[in-house]
Order: sequence, then structure tokens, then C-alpha cells
Amino acid sequence: MARTLRPGCSAAAVLTVAVLFLMYACGGKGPGHRSPEAATSAPATPFDVSSMLHPSDRMLGVVDDKTPWQYGIVKTFAGQAGRAPDIREYYNSWGDDFDPEGNTFLWKHGQLPMLALVPSDTSLTDIGGGYDDAYIRRLARQISAYHGPLALAFAGEMNGPWNSWGPGNATAADFVAAWKHVHDIFRSLGVTNVIWVWNPHVVDSGTTAKLRPYYPGDSYVDWIGLIGYYGPVDGVAFSSLFAPSLREIARFSDKPVLITETGVTESDRKEEQVRDLFQGAAKADVIGLVWYDQRKSWPGSSQLMDWRIDTSVGARAAFRTESKRYHFGHSFGKG
Repeated sequence: MARTLRPGCSAAAVLTVAVLFLMYACGGKGPGHRSPEAATSAPATPFDVSSMLHPSDRMLGVVDDKTPWQYGIVKTFAGQAGRAPDIREYYNSWGDDFDPEGNTFLWKHGQLPMLALVPSDTSLTDIGGGYDDAYIRRLARQISAYHGPLALAFAGEMNGPWNSWGPGNATAADFVAAWKHVHDIFRSLGVTNVIWVWNPHVVDSGTTAKLRPYYPGDSYVDWIGLIGYYGPVDGVAFSSLFAPSLREIARFSDKPVLITETGVTESDRKEEQVRDLFQGAAKADVIGLVWYDQRKSWPGSSQLMDWRIDTSVGARAAFRTESKRYHFGHSFGKG
């Protein structure tokens, strides 16, 4: 209820007006004035990713398990690929805080940060049931306070039985409930700088679960990610590695597709397979691919696989030539 000043109480008001008048007359600043310093420290406008959701150019990225501050992988990739990456993907475990300075560093240097959030020690049922809501809210506020975009892939490879959140440990319904719960909290807090990346592994002999039951719906997803490697088991050609999953996805969504992890291991077919990857990805009209530029043992095996671009002069030349031929790689104009 509004309160009006009664005549008997006007002395205080008169005194206040007189004080303000003297402040202005003497060059002072009134309560509504904002100094240049105050204007500089005012909160920045929240970043909105809506203009980035349908990129017109194909992106080229790199992924490894280092923090955003460990920039060596970007420099190494730039030297091998002949250009700096557009995306720098990294991993965080569930419960980790977001690093705003590190992600700002990436964005200012031209890389879209992509966070793969891994719930290794936390069940999807607990996440979906609200047991970790305090963490989700904290994470959402930390990400929102970072004034740049972030591609966020929660519980990737959810269809992979090797994961603690995959088949045998959690159901598709558990995953969908957890995804929606996390997304809903971010939405309720007004977070506008996240690109939501739904990120399954391609369906192959070791990953046979159907993809559609894991899909939370177009209103909860911005980009569809796919993980798949030209390796010792199923990765022989794009037509058998990625195309079947792309056909299945096309039956329930037309969201942009980003290949979020891929690589070609060293073999006598590496140059041919690098060419096949870029040609197939371009023909499939994906919005980009992210390369796993590492030397690492194949999961469940002691066999050491070398996914790096420059395992040979020919492999490096094939990567540079084909990525340029099919227009993979563009600058976000930062730096």
C-alpha cells in the first residue's frame, strides 16, 4: 500500500531536498548518478547462443582430457592441421566447478569451449531425482556468469555399455529423466549461453542399443553429437561407421549434427580413411568434426592406438588437403 507524506511530516522531506540541492550546487553527485567507474563495473549482458545454433560453415575441433588452460593441444593441432581449431573440447567430472577464466581464454583465442560432463561416480537416477540440485544450480550460475558460449554434452556415450551410466547400469529412461532435469534447472535460472549437445556413440557391434529411446526431445537439444572412430573393430568407412546412426537419427530429429569425437588410427589405410572421413562428413552435411589427437590404448585392450594427425607425412597431408577441400574450419573472429 502506498504511503503519502502528511503535512505534519514535511520537515524531513524539506531537509532532504535542501541537502540534495547543495550537493548538486557544489558539484556533487546525486544518488541516481553513475560514475564511469560504476558503469565499467556494471554486469555484462548475458551471452545468448541463439545466433550460433545453425552455423553456415563447417567447424573443425580438437578434444583431449586437459583443462582449458592447457593450451598445448591447440598449438599442436594448429601445427598439424595447418589451422587453429574452432572447437576445444575437454572433460569435467560431475561435481567439478566450472572454470570461467579458462573458458574465457579459449573463446578469446577463437575456440568454442565444449564441456563433456561425465557422471562417473553419480547415478543418473540420483541426478534425475534431485539429489544433486545444489550442484546443478551452482554449475548453472557459474556457466551463466561466464560471458561467452559453451557447448555442453552431458553424459555422452550414454548408449555405451562400458560406461557406468550406460546399458546394464542405467536405462534410457534414467538418462532422459536426468538430462531433462539438468536442462530444466538451467532454463529456470535463465541460462542463455549453453548449446546443449546430445552425444551418443555410433551404433556398432559393441554399442547395439537403439538411439531413439535415449533422445530427450528437440526442445531439450540444440545439436546432436556423434562419437565414432576408424579403429580396429567397426571403423572401416564412413558408410558403415556413421551413416547407419545418421539414418536412425534422421527418423526422429533434424537438429544439426556435429561429430564430437573421431579419429583415424595408424594403419596402411590411414590416408585413405582420412579422405573418406572428410568426404563422408561433408556429404552428410554435418556442421563439423572434433578430432581426438592422442595416442592411447583401445578401451578394454592393451593395444596402443595412434589417432594423431601426423603419424606420417601422408596422413598429415591428407588431413590438410581434405579439410580444406570440404571447407572444415572457420574462425569465430575472436582473439
